[in-house]
Amino acid sequence: MKARSLITTLALTLATSVFATQPKYVFYFIGDGMGMGPAMATEMYNRMILGNDKPITMFGFPEINFAMTYSASSPVTDSAAAGTALSTGVKTKNGMLGMDPDTIPVNSIAQVLKDDGYGIGVITSVAPDDATPGAFYAHVPHRSMFYEIGVQAAKSGYEFIAGADLRGTDIKGKPTDLLEVMEANNVKIVRGLDELATADSEKILLLGKDTPHSNSIGYTIDSIENAMTLPAMTEACLSHLEKVSPDAFFMMVEGGNIDHALHANDGATAIKEILNFNEALQVAVDFYNRHPLETLIIVTADHDTGGMTIGNPTTGYNAHFQMVDFQKVSKESFENHCRGILKSRRNYTWDDMKEYLTENFGFWKQIPVTEEQTEQLRKKFESTFELRNSEDQKTLYANFNSFSTEVFKVFNDLAGLGFVATSHTGNPVPLCVMGVDADEFSKLTNNTEIPATILRIVNSTTKDK
Repeated sequence: MKARSLITTLALTLATSVFATQPKYVFYFIGDGMGMGPAMATEMYNRMILGNDKPITMFGFPEINFAMTYSASSPVTDSAAAGTALSTGVKTKNGMLGMDPDTIPVNSIAQVLKDDGYGIGVITSVAPDDATPGAFYAHVPHRSMFYEIGVQAAKSGYEFIAGADLRGTDIKGKPTDLLEVMEANNVKIVRGLDELATADSEKILLLGKDTPHSNSIGYTIDSIENAMTLPAMTEACLSHLEKVSPDAFFMMVEGGNIDHALHANDGATAIKEILNFNEALQVAVDFYNRHPLETLIIVTADHDTGGMTIGNPTTGYNAHFQMVDFQKVSKESFENHCRGILKSRRNYTWDDMKEYLTENFGFWKQIPVTEEQTEQLRKKFESTFELRNSEDQKTLYANFNSFSTEVFKVFNDLAGLGFVATSHTGNPVPLCVMGVDADEFSKLTNNTEIPATILRIVNSTTKDK
């Protein structure tokens, strides 16, 4: 089936590109789920608690705008349709990856630039076969086709792909030949950054060292020992591309864990993930400072998740961002702690839990939990741990017992963070740009315009030369 798309048409004029032209280096940062609400909450934390006079990296860019995210099938997009729009410039149906609504494959900007001689890097803090990274190399009718997505990653020829782990190495418990396919396509699989240091291959697949079949490298807030981080992965990818494709390269960097935290309505974890995402972005900015006339950096999000707000009915015209630092664990980590207690069937009392909540959330010590909230927490504790009668809150990536849900509701209420959903919303997302012809993005209002504009800039500067 012949691929077709808007950016395919634009790409036809790139065949005679000369790398002495600008921009030779394109960085595309996508904060998964990072709508305006969580982005602004992070900026408020940065200013009010960290005491920074300068905004977070993305909000220091000269061009700041927004983009709409609706898909071809819904005003509320999923990550597959949004990733396809951001990578190809084509709206498609929710669930579809790298295809138009009629299931015809469409080319991504990464594929176009690869064909034109650019080195390509695609990295994420979640699984490399997840929807957003997959949109830059795969063409499948449904995002859950992990084996097919993995095979297409192997055959893409991209120089660097990284994430937590591949999920297509087995299907319903039966091993597949995906690893052999990687090897047959000269892709070197390495586990962890230490192993990467000794890898000698032009094509690298970097996976987590201790994340088998996982769709996350772990949350920043949990401080997991020896876990890869998005800034370190970004530096590793940049270093590799500078070595194997120094004349021109394209990097897509996704902060996938932002979305996971927001699906869980875990505001503090989301803020720490966005800060981590901006640390990774700073790696690109530092590169830009060395190559200001040859570099373009775009930052956006695929969609908003959770409809996060600053302020809620509890705090009114206020929010207490100092409380963010009292939370020491993510909601998923806390849920795992609770499940461990339930599984062990140990005699874990309400006083034991109060001690844990004081230590890891600041409850009753730094955070003024009311008597009414305390009583509600105690009742949820009894129903969950004593009566074993807890109805789970189901989200896209995890399920949470009623006690976990109540703990985080209390925390968010008192901190002044609000949520309207555990799913995506149709809210607009930030669009921040710096570098060559950044002002070309000043009037964009739709995610499909971003990849087309990138290629138009590459094309126009080539023609000008």
